[in-house]
Amino acid sequence: MSPRCEACGFDLARADSGDGPAVFVILVAGLLVAFGALFTEIAFAPPVWVHLMVWLPATLIVVLALLRPMKGLMLAAQFKNKASEARHD
Repeated sequence: MSPRCEACGFDLARADSGDGPAVFVILVAGLLVAFGALFTEIAFAPPVWVHLMVWLPATLIVVLALLRPMKGLMLAAQFKNKASEARHD
């Protein structure tokens, strides 16, 4: 994260999405890839190496494509809902 928004100058230094985006990406990518692999296995019954050549890169592409947008969505949800850390120091 950059410390300030380039468009409006909003302070983003305190923004922290943690592991939330990664969890959602894992769930979405896992659903897509597992369903695709299962459908491919039932419909075509290819050898294992075909599954590896298709679904490992597909997993990587889906995860990399979704990670940045999910992080943006999580940070936007935090700002919209005025979420903050529960600190009493």
